[in-house]
Amino acid sequence: MVGMEEEEEEEQRRPPVSPFGVYFNSSSISLAVLAVLEIEEPINIPHSRLVFLLDTLLLRVHPRFSSVIVTGKDGEQRWKRVEVNLKDHIKTAVFPENRSPEYYEERFSGYLSEISAELFLGNRPLWEIHFVKYPTTNAAGNVVFKIHHAIGDGYSLMAALLSCFKRSDDPSLPLTFPDIRIRRSGDAGGGKKAAVARALASAFNTVSDLWTSFSKTKLLADDLSPVRSGETGVGFRPISAATMAFSLDQIKQIKSKLGMTVNDVVTGTVFLGTRMYMKEMEPGSEDAETTSIVVLNTRMLRSYNSVHDMMMSKATESPWGNHFAFLHVGLPKLESTMARRSLEFLKATQKVIQKKRSSVAVHLNGGLIQLYRKLRGSEVRTSLLFIYLFIGVFYCLGGNKITCFFFF
Repeated sequence: MVGMEEEEEEEQRRPPVSPFGVYFNSSSISLAVLAVLEIEEPINIPHSRLVFLLDTLLLRVHPRFSSVIVTGKDGEQRWKRVEVNLKDHIKTAVFPENRSPEYYEERFSGYLSEISAELFLGNRPLWEIHFVKYPTTNAAGNVVFKIHHAIGDGYSLMAALLSCFKRSDDPSLPLTFPDIRIRRSGDAGGGKKAAVARALASAFNTVSDLWTSFSKTKLLADDLSPVRSGETGVGFRPISAATMAFSLDQIKQIKSKLGMTVNDVVTGTVFLGTRMYMKEMEPGSEDAETTSIVVLNTRMLRSYNSVHDMMMSKATESPWGNHFAFLHVGLPKLESTMARRSLEFLKATQKVIQKKRSSVAVHLNGGLIQLYRKLRGSEVRTSLLFIYLFIGVFYCLGGNKITCFFFF
């Protein structure tokens, strides 16, 4: 009897899996983050050295990297610490030798497609590191981190990566970054009339976004097009990965000329590429009603937070975990003039994004999702949340370029 009580107490001490962690680890979906590091020099690190680095750095960053998800007697999913065999988490790609960089570029894209479709084993911590030691057109080698989204979002995972680095001037000090000053809506100026106008616009955009999210999920469907076949089960088919590099200097030039942010330019470029793809595959479809599901960060970022600070959730505005929400964003239609002048399409995209920025629907959506989970359960809610197949896009900054990874 005492043993059962101790076991129950131990189970209750295990940290619960966050709502988003439950969402992303269900029978309906298993979502992972793929991060690619392009290495300038050939990868020759000994296996024993790699195991030592992972043991002394990654596993000590956060308990999630040495934990598995278990379901308790009460039906609650919790994190359980386990012994980690690092050899099970280190993968090395094997391709034919002495081929061209173009050949390895194609094989690398195929490799990304393969590992993105593979599920994690439930008896191991939910992460892997893949080494591709073959030269592609962009790098001498690639390191791929595959981490289950239940462990954390992009901000959390970047904090974990940065915590492994030290300052070059004084390795005894932690890595630091300048504070980011956030411009509040109240700082925009214009007096009381302008503030009232902004408040009314925010309220209108919020109601509009909530209605769009509801109607697109339950009532209205996008037009059939090359990016939406309408076929049942299309979300469970194999995916294909492709990469494209853009000059960061050119993106900054566009940003300065149009008064945009880097995110505005990148988002507009992705939307424009999608519309041009639709036009190429099926002329006329570039004007089809098309909606993307965009993942938006809900953190109020002031500065970089270390993993230690993020784990002290009461002492920071950016605690560890998944802090984002989903919002439906309609793609601007590709008018004939826009096809010839791409900057006009970017301006149209910026107008859409600005309306989303003045809306608080993304925060309300996050709360509604959690309320829905409590009322209906994670499995039902997950199947509704991911009812649409969408093109997932993420990008990373490096040097003087931006590399976009597209998964179809």
